[in-house]
Amino acid sequence: MTDNQQAAVFGAFVADALSLGVHWVYNTGVIDKKFGRVERYYDPLTSYHKGKKAGDFTHYGDQMLVLLESVSETGRFEALHFSRTWRHFFEDYAGYFDKATKATLEKMNAGGDLTECGSDSDDLAGASRLAALLPAYPDDPEQFADAARDQTAITHANPLVIASADFFARTLAVVLSGKPPVAALEETLAARFADSPIARQITMGLESRERDTRETIAEFGQMCSVDAGLPGAVHLIARYPDDFKTAMVENVMAGGDSSARGSLAGMVLGAAHGMAAIPEAWISEMAAGQRIKALLTP
Repeated sequence: MTDNQQAAVFGAFVADALSLGVHWVYNTGVIDKKFGRVERYYDPLTSYHKGKKAGDFTHYGDQMLVLLESVSETGRFEALHFSRTWRHFFEDYAGYFDKATKATLEKMNAGGDLTECGSDSDDLAGASRLAALLPAYPDDPEQFADAARDQTAITHANPLVIASADFFARTLAVVLSGKPPVAALEETLAARFADSPIARQITMGLESRERDTRETIAEFGQMCSVDAGLPGAVHLIARYPDDFKTAMVENVMAGGDSSARGSLAGMVLGAAHGMAAIPEAWISEMAAGQRIKALLTP
């Protein structure tokens, strides 16, 4: 993998780890009071991530690592292998089980086809794992986009979430081809998503690039849904196309579901600027940092 490809993967993971401290804290005044400006990893403030420590992942990042390990083991995305690995991971998981996870596991445990048990959740988190697929398809945008949609559907069979994964996978491929982040967003929207049900959310994000991030994400909604998270992720890329660190910090400071929108923005901005743009401490102090490096090394 090239430096920029590795940075796309690490960008997604560090965004999740940075989010852990204030994930699902919706009152931004509490973030300010408890942490000031979040520029390093913290133990989680809420009870949702009980037992987690600074440098760990949220349950989203944990699932992204499961996907990366599955891809590393098989050399490609195999829906059945990922489904089995994902299901096994949750057998003794001590972290948070969100509604999508519970619904998917319920269908799996009832005997459903493991590759067709995805929930109907519209949470953007189903798409936010897709950076983990890049090692299998670093130079094949079409297969990468196919795999992004398929991995999403394993847990989130909602068309909006699947379309979001497709959009960000294709945007990432354009960035890795050498286009600047905003140009890549606009090109992908015009080429394939102008008539998509997520076109409005993408456009909202692009049109907000000159606005304050905290106010903008509050207006879009800090929630987990595609309606809120997708324009928020696009905003972060469009607002900070040349500043990975600031984008990640401002994402966390905006509160709510900072992990899902941050992982997608971190992936794209990491791809644009390479490993040098990611603070070294965010990698060295990430609990799974060495594991991820090993998985990305042939």
